[in-house]
Amino acid sequence: MALQKESKAYLEAMRSMTAAQARLAATIDTFYGAADRNSDGAMAGHAYKRSVEDLDGVITKEFEQPYRTTILEPVGKMAAMFPMVNETIAKREKKMLDYDSARSRLRKLVDKPSEDPTKLPRAQQEHDEAKEIFDMLNDQLIAELPQLLDLRIPYFDPSFESMIRMQVKFAEEGYEKLGGVQRYFSESVRDDYAAGQLDAQVEGVLQEMKELSICGA
Repeated sequence: MALQKESKAYLEAMRSMTAAQARLAATIDTFYGAADRNSDGAMAGHAYKRSVEDLDGVITKEFEQPYRTTILEPVGKMAAMFPMVNETIAKREKKMLDYDSARSRLRKLVDKPSEDPTKLPRAQQEHDEAKEIFDMLNDQLIAELPQLLDLRIPYFDPSFESMIRMQVKFAEEGYEKLGGVQRYFSESVRDDYAAGQLDAQVEGVLQEMKELSICGA
């Protein structure tokens, strides 16, 4: 079931994303700290590391279990019904073949009567029994399959709402925690960023690096 598969994949992706972010933050913290632990960049790197570690904890403590309870478990219960439905559909297909076979045998005996007088009544009985079984399964699926498909929506509605609420909460947590890192950057950096001047500044520093003899061609 695609919904179950993608719901699991989403949780795995969230865990992978926050874990990768934590590893990146640790690397950035080391990168800045190795140069000057008292610089604005080093303090921002350390604050970023703390923030993403907190976010990683949010996933584990506040997101994962509610996600499993309100989304994965209900979706799993719904998905567990469909193999039984598919089994009933497959059974109907088999009984349809049995019915077709019995109907064909009966038609042949009607068109070309056998010298054995017991064959036609027996074929008629087999035909009637096969038709009864097939009709029962077919009528059941015709009546109940649309109901099952319609009931999926109200069943999943609470899970869908819960998923949106959790995504909003996680986004708000991320905005709050990561937004606090910005205060470690100097005001001039924030102003340059807002004015779109950082690209030129970065290119200037890159050019200085290229002019170093160890970086030269």
